[in-house]
Amino acid sequence: MKKFSPWIFGILLASTLGSMATVYWKTQETSSQPDLTSQTILVQTKDWVVQIQANGVVQALQKINLSPEDSGRIAKLYVNEGDRVQKGQIIALMDSERLQAQVNQYQASLNKAVADLKQKVAGTRQEDIAESKARVASAEALVAASQTRLNRTIVEMQRNQVLVQEGAISRNAFEEFVTKEQEARANLEAELARLKEQRESLKKAKNGLRPEEIAQAEAEVAQAKAQLVFYQSQLNNAIIRAPFAGIITRRFAQEGDFVTPTTSASNTEGATSTSIAELSSGLEIEARIPEASIAKINRGQFVDIQTDTYPNETFKGKVSLIAPRAVQENNITFFRVKVVLSNGQDKLKSGMNVRLTFHSQTIKNALVIPLAAVTTQPNGQTGVYVIDSQNAASFQPVKVSATSGDQVQVLAGLQKGDRVLMSPPSTEKIEGVDKIGF
Repeated sequence: MKKFSPWIFGILLASTLGSMATVYWKTQETSSQPDLTSQTILVQTKDWVVQIQANGVVQALQKINLSPEDSGRIAKLYVNEGDRVQKGQIIALMDSERLQAQVNQYQASLNKAVADLKQKVAGTRQEDIAESKARVASAEALVAASQTRLNRTIVEMQRNQVLVQEGAISRNAFEEFVTKEQEARANLEAELARLKEQRESLKKAKNGLRPEEIAQAEAEVAQAKAQLVFYQSQLNNAIIRAPFAGIITRRFAQEGDFVTPTTSASNTEGATSTSIAELSSGLEIEARIPEASIAKINRGQFVDIQTDTYPNETFKGKVSLIAPRAVQENNITFFRVKVVLSNGQDKLKSGMNVRLTFHSQTIKNALVIPLAAVTTQPNGQTGVYVIDSQNAASFQPVKVSATSGDQVQVLAGLQKGDRVLMSPPSTEKIEGVDKIGF
């Protein structure tokens, strides 16, 4: 039998031990590598409804401060906070004694103007013509008497003028006759003027009034009506009525308080007001939507509404208005969006804070993954970590689109059936660089 050389045996032993060591270390490496399957989610497709989250505040659909047209004191106040009122219902009465007196005065003026117009339109009665004739005859008789008296005084003055020239009477005595003649002449002239006036009246009575005089009477009636309407309007304004049905949400004044005209709504709870009360009607919600999301909001869009006051209830609404102009706050651009309530009007109150979920369009067969799985690399590239068949993680760039809640749609970079890590593997995380979201 041939013997083995010692050096050949050593080579075989070393080779055997090396193989065993290699197998051992491979086994140890495999057993020490963690199983990442439990930390992944399977990429799938589904019909996905994009949801946009926002906060909002419940507010009145209509709100106005009730005030008088003119400053004054409240005589009567008929409502309290919380009262429901109907359109046209009397809220308060203002002190109106002065206005009522003015209305009465101009009503009387109108009545007189109307009566005068009727009389002039109707024309002169036969009785009035007869009275005018009688006044003319009386004036003619007075003229004749005055003429006779003047003639007598003239004769006496002439006779006594001869006597004064002869020295039979004094100059002072003669002056008395001169004065009587002058008085008689003045009296005749006055009676002649009166006769002329009476004859003109008789002529007017026979001929009737001129059109200009009737037109003037009509103008006086119109003026009296306008004055009455003006003061009647002021009197009516002293009655404060509800312009629409609603609830008295605040009352600012008491009976006897002095209030001033105003129609502005109060914006702060502690604001003082010189109006009477605040009237509100209906409820709506106003939210501020960031500029980046406003394109996904449309009128008529359905909205879910939740509030901490009723944590187990979800109210419904629809988008009724998207403001045409943006507003800026803290360097962020927002658009005001109003939501009309479909239910919950009996529970939600003005001023409540609510959470809104806007339901956008449905995307068919969308690739959706958790938003938490998306990371950003040091170079700014967005992607996820995928697991291959060998349980190895590798970074995969992706293109994402809309987000909804805690999920995001993937447009490119993944396929249905891929497995994505929920967070980067510990060996790949770079402190201060990797972050959730994009």
